[in-house]
Amino acid sequence: MIRSSAFYVQDLNTGEVLLQKNASAPLPIASITKLMTSMVVLDAHQNLNEVLEVTESDIDRIKSTSSHLSVGTRLTREDLLHLALMASENRAASALARNYPGGMSAFLEAMNVKAQLMGLSETRFYDGTGLTKSNVSSARDLATMVANASRYPLIREFSTSTEHTADLSGGRSYTFHTTNSLVKSPEWQIDVQKTGYINESGKCLVMQAWMGNKPLAIVLLDSWGRFTRQADANRIRKWLEASLARQQLALGSKRDVASVN
Repeated sequence: MIRSSAFYVQDLNTGEVLLQKNASAPLPIASITKLMTSMVVLDAHQNLNEVLEVTESDIDRIKSTSSHLSVGTRLTREDLLHLALMASENRAASALARNYPGGMSAFLEAMNVKAQLMGLSETRFYDGTGLTKSNVSSARDLATMVANASRYPLIREFSTSTEHTADLSGGRSYTFHTTNSLVKSPEWQIDVQKTGYINESGKCLVMQAWMGNKPLAIVLLDSWGRFTRQADANRIRKWLEASLARQQLALGSKRDVASVN
C-alpha cells in the first residue's frame, strides 16, 4: 500500500500512466523547487566557475533552518548548484537565485515562465528554495518537470551523486551527503532525483528512474514518517517488477501456444 497522499508513475516512452492518486491536486512541494531553480540557472548560461558569496540575504527567515554555509562562504556557482541539488542546501539555492541576471524578481519570473512553457498548469513558484508553502505543484506536473530536468547533464550528475566536499569559510572543508538514500542502492538506476520537506508538504520525492528498460517518472507527495517516501518508492518498484514478470510470463505462454499450433 502506497502511503503518500498523492503520487504519479508514468512511462516516459509511451506516456502511459501506470499509477496515480490525487495527481492533479496542487500541493506544497518544498525543495522539489530546486529542480526548477537549477534549470533556470543553467538556462541563463552564467559562468559556472564564478565565485559567489553567501550573504545575510540567504539566511532562512521562513523556517529558520540551519546551514553549513555560513555568511561569508564563497563557492563557485557550480559548487552551489551541486549542493542545492544533492544536499538540498537552501542557502546555496538562495545565492544562485539572487545572483541571476536582474536579481531575485527576475529569477522568480523566469521560474514561472518556464513552468508555463512546460505546460505546468498547477505549478507556481514564489521562491527558489521551496521553504515557502506557496510553492505548489501537482504530481502530474512534477512528472513533466523531472522529465525536463533529465535533459540537463549537470542536473543528472549532481542530483544523483552521493557526496561532495566543499571548501568553506575559515579554511575548513565539509563533506555534504545526498538526501536520498535510494541513489546508493544497487536496485535502483536513477537519472534524476530530488527530495523535499517542510511541515506543510510532508516528505516529497521525485525521480526519473529506469525499470525494465523503461524510463519512469515517479512522484510521491505528502508522505509522513521518516522513511515513508523511500518505502513507497520501493513498493512501487516491486509492484512494477512483479507486473513486468507477469507480462513476460503471459507473453511466453502465448508463444508456446503459437508454436504448438
